[in-house]
Amino acid sequence: MGLGQRGGGGWRGGLGRNRLSRRFVRVLPAVLIVLGLIFDVLTPPSFTGSPFFSAAPLVAAPLFALGPTVLTGLLASIAVLGLHINNGTTWKVEALTELVTVLTVSGLAILINRVVRRSGEQLASARGIAEVAQRAVLPVPAERIGGLQISARYEAAEADAFIGGDLYAVQDTPYGVRLAVGDVRGKGMGAVEAVAVVLGAFREAAEWEPSLEGVAQRLERALAREGTRRDSLDAVEGFTTCVLAEIPSGAEVLRVVNRGHPEPLLLYPDGALKALVPAEAALPLGMGELAAWPDRVEEWPFPAGATLLLYTDGLTEARDAAGSFYDPSVRLRGRIFPGPDAVLSALTTDVRRHTGGGATDDMALLAVGRPGERQPARRRTVPVIRRHSE
Repeated sequence: MGLGQRGGGGWRGGLGRNRLSRRFVRVLPAVLIVLGLIFDVLTPPSFTGSPFFSAAPLVAAPLFALGPTVLTGLLASIAVLGLHINNGTTWKVEALTELVTVLTVSGLAILINRVVRRSGEQLASARGIAEVAQRAVLPVPAERIGGLQISARYEAAEADAFIGGDLYAVQDTPYGVRLAVGDVRGKGMGAVEAVAVVLGAFREAAEWEPSLEGVAQRLERALAREGTRRDSLDAVEGFTTCVLAEIPSGAEVLRVVNRGHPEPLLLYPDGALKALVPAEAALPLGMGELAAWPDRVEEWPFPAGATLLLYTDGLTEARDAAGSFYDPSVRLRGRIFPGPDAVLSALTTDVRRHTGGGATDDMALLAVGRPGERQPARRRTVPVIRRHSE
């Protein structure tokens, strides 16, 4: 079963129920006024529909703009007055008390509406600032860099959140196209600062360091240096998992250095898939004081039509209702996609279906495709890895 088919019925059903709920809530103020009228007409004079009329403007306040909220309060007040005129009880104390109650609640609803709207404007402003910050720290890469097809996504777990501790970068350098995908330990502004440090160091090192090992060491030194300068960066327990990759110009190879990060996936044009598991595990960046050994570059074939997928652990730690983790290798194996953007679109849609829309961690996704003629599906033998060490 393909990504486009798995779990689709329940997912679409959930969306349909959500749309129906939203529509019902938006007509609820009118429904309350109608229920108040029916209740008042069908019950003895000692009973009153005042609770229905009072609830209508309160429900409208957070849902609608000022005009509809005022209109709802006005209609509720007119309904109360009209009922008492019809019953000939306009000047009785109970009638006046009921009318004053509805008018007072309507005034409070208007006040609530203004407070909610002002908060919404402030939130929209904060969203705009966060979006600008995201574009500055994590700019969306061009669709084609160094002859390769590029697609990147940042999926925030929390609504209205834009950037956290996940990062990606793509840079065309004299040594080929270089890539980085990483995940900073922790949350909040400290994580965002660490993201800025890692990306800044990567952009500089990628341009000047002749090897990926050198790039990794530059990132290590940058985190260690800034950890002693900034209180918000944890110099003792902070670390960043990271994958660095290099695709040289004119060669169908891929070089990778993995510092404690989830292994990349290589999707072949015939639907085969290979997890690029490092031969030796390495500590994340920022943990050089615990142990030190030379970084090792591993080289893999990267043929025409293949797509490299890099991601953070927000993808593999996504769980369904039963607590099962999402496994991109299983979900993508055997699938053929027209390009990197199609891979990420299918992947993000499938993760939302798997989790029911309730992801618990951010995830950064980066897909890089080498253009070329796609082959018909067949069984493929993955070539043997070659390693280079410093």
